[in-house]
Amino acid sequence: MELLPSLLSTLKSVDPDTLDQEYNMVRSQTAQLKKDLGLTSEAGALKENIKKNRYKDILPYDHSRVVLSLPTSESDSDYINASFIKGASAACRYIAAQAPLSSTVSDFWRLIWQHNVKVIVMACREVEMGKKKCECYWAAVQQSAAFGPFTVYSQGETRPSEDLVVRNLTVTYQQDSRSLVQYQFLSWPDHDVPYEAAGVLDLLQRARSSQGAHTSPLLVHCSAGCGRTGVICALDYIYDLLVTQQISADFSIMKVVLELRRQRPSAVQTKEQYQFIFTAVICLLQRVLQTSSGPLYSNLPELPRKTVKKTRTPASSSNRLSLQTDMSDTYAVVNKPKHPQPPSTSPACSVVNKPGASTGSRSLPSAHHYDNDGAPVYSTVRPRAKLLSQQHSATPIYDTATPANHRPGERPTSLAVNGEYHLMPAVPSPTTDDDYEDFSSSVTGTTSLCSPGGIGFNCRVQKPRGPRDPPAEWDRLER
Repeated sequence: MELLPSLLSTLKSVDPDTLDQEYNMVRSQTAQLKKDLGLTSEAGALKENIKKNRYKDILPYDHSRVVLSLPTSESDSDYINASFIKGASAACRYIAAQAPLSSTVSDFWRLIWQHNVKVIVMACREVEMGKKKCECYWAAVQQSAAFGPFTVYSQGETRPSEDLVVRNLTVTYQQDSRSLVQYQFLSWPDHDVPYEAAGVLDLLQRARSSQGAHTSPLLVHCSAGCGRTGVICALDYIYDLLVTQQISADFSIMKVVLELRRQRPSAVQTKEQYQFIFTAVICLLQRVLQTSSGPLYSNLPELPRKTVKKTRTPASSSNRLSLQTDMSDTYAVVNKPKHPQPPSTSPACSVVNKPGASTGSRSLPSAHHYDNDGAPVYSTVRPRAKLLSQQHSATPIYDTATPANHRPGERPTSLAVNGEYHLMPAVPSPTTDDDYEDFSSSVTGTTSLCSPGGIGFNCRVQKPRGPRDPPAEWDRLER
């Protein structure tokens, strides 16, 4: 008990620059750990397992990966992209997993059944920023869905807050049924942090309550199973240290994160997520000290939610831990209320300032640092193909004879229409993106897509409804 006030004071005095330095140390020491301990990911890199990984550079370490032993068909393998993570009071307290793919949903339920999972924490949405991040592995309310040999029935779902969906599920396998609960946190942007810490701590409190005395591991997943998943595991680990009275004078959040990274690659993936752990731990310690009149560690009540005004604040403000990023600017999926909200009365429960942000500006967050050897973890949206008028010179080159009723997207042919041929510009197929199709005049200095001098090049030509008169140019008599 005597340590908590001094620990709280120490954490509140840490400035963002120090946190940046610590996170850089985490990244460098992670690389050294991989070398010293010989951490390998050979199973995930096997040819038959590559397609089971959502991201090719996030593979579980061989020494801590979950090995599937429940056979459901002859084609089943023992591989799934998931890792065991030790807790403060249990050898296998957590399973950190990637979100299932359409081809691995059955394996995902094999994992749940094999380890008798009672609680699932899902820290992502199914679709984020237009990208599929998780295959739906549950059923609609009061309905059933089959995933291989498993049948999942949804008893119902509730929304205790705008951030959280709670689903009560029943899974049946070979005439045996089990119940479990899934907590889906909706307000956690990928590669970023929630707008307040109280919602995440409330999520953890609910998950621990549902877990009860069950010794089965807590299944935590986001999309890749490393960034957001690592933050949740770190916070619950620290929570467990408080509950079991294992907080010592040498307590270090950096040591906790390094221990996670020894078991799951890239756990706590960005410096913003690392800063968020400090913010959440400050909230947790404040709450513990406020409730110290009763049994301190026996039954921690739910953390009260606080409304946070989502505006940017100057970096020089005395409130160092005030929220700085407007999530509506960086994460279009999370639909937060547009009406004004009162400012928080507790600065410690808002997100740590991100260095480099300007006051009142509406800019993108600062660049993130990833522990993946320089390769991008998540794919990006490919840009639209350039307009044809920007790809070709003002003088088009015509080298293909094509019928006048040739439709865009079809390969040019040498068939004639009424015995006549029309010249088409030789336009190479765009190699940047097949999903977009642009139509523009290849002749500069014209205002219409179908200029008279171009004889309709690059125009959408409808199927002729009957004979058409030849162009006026064909009626001219040569003298």
